[in-house]
Amino acid sequence: MNSPIKSLALASALSLVALSAAAQDVTWRVPTSVPEGSPFYVNFLGRFADNTELLTDGAVEIQPFGAGILVPALQVYDGVRDGITEAGHSTPSYLVNQNPINAIFSGFPGGMGPEAYATWIYEGGGRELLQEIRAEEGFKTLIVGIGSSEIMAHANKPIKTAEDLKGLKYRTSGPWAEVMRDYFGAVPTVVPPGEIYTLLERKGVDAIEWAPPSANLPEGFHEAAPYIITPGVHQPTFLWEVVVKQETWDALDDALKPKLEAAAELTTLQSLMNFYDNDMKAMETFRASKAEVIELDPAFQDELEAAGVDWIKKQAEAEKEAGRGRMADILEGYLAYEDRWTQQSGYLIRNGK
Repeated sequence: MNSPIKSLALASALSLVALSAAAQDVTWRVPTSVPEGSPFYVNFLGRFADNTELLTDGAVEIQPFGAGILVPALQVYDGVRDGITEAGHSTPSYLVNQNPINAIFSGFPGGMGPEAYATWIYEGGGRELLQEIRAEEGFKTLIVGIGSSEIMAHANKPIKTAEDLKGLKYRTSGPWAEVMRDYFGAVPTVVPPGEIYTLLERKGVDAIEWAPPSANLPEGFHEAAPYIITPGVHQPTFLWEVVVKQETWDALDDALKPKLEAAAELTTLQSLMNFYDNDMKAMETFRASKAEVIELDPAFQDELEAAGVDWIKKQAEAEKEAGRGRMADILEGYLAYEDRWTQQSGYLIRNGK
């Protein structure tokens, strides 16, 4: 007969095996809206997968997939809603046309930069507001990535004043496209990411915008066009999120939920620092290249930002007139937080003034 000690040891071993097997059952396939290898894929989703494995001791496995493998790039939210995948990684920017309230969380001209925005998200109630919106859509959201400011344009002609924007053929999208068209007389053009370089190089457009410096650098845009326009007034920052169906989230062991939330928040902090560091190195490369870096005059920046704020206020007012007042309420709080940050953050030391 087995001794009580041996029986206890065997039972413990079997329990550990069963626990390990059960842990492997929590697997989320997570498609994103960018190709595998993109900085957004590596820095956001890939990093989240690693942090999730670390903080859950392997109890939850995140399987990242590039755009178009499981679902089309712009249908990630639909893929989760339709049950095609357990989760999805994308940005509210791609939902603005469906519901303009997403523009507040996407980053918009005249909105907060990454420093203030991240503080509003995590300490000023922004995360909770986004969670409420997604909950009404049947989703649980985990913020997985806040980005640095983008390059306003790689251009075939210099851009220094509002006059330079009139008739400008400009590859862009979202709120900035509408601001460019309606306020400055530019001609926005939308093309898939894979066609941007060729279009710029062959002068099919006068200018393009895509991403922060470190994401633009490997695309070689600075070699295709002679001018680089900064700062990223059009996209001061941006947010990406992982969404799952609420029932998928509810089915998780309660002990795992805070660990996943911690993995998401850790990813956002690490990825933003990574962007800052790599963007700095990218700007060094840009300045050493043949391309000329043009920094817009502060008065022109103010003009562009004012147009962006006017645009989003009009969107919010239109929503309110249609009986949907939430966007106006959130925007009012957002802009108040931005004003408070502007008024009270002068004590901070910032290099590069």
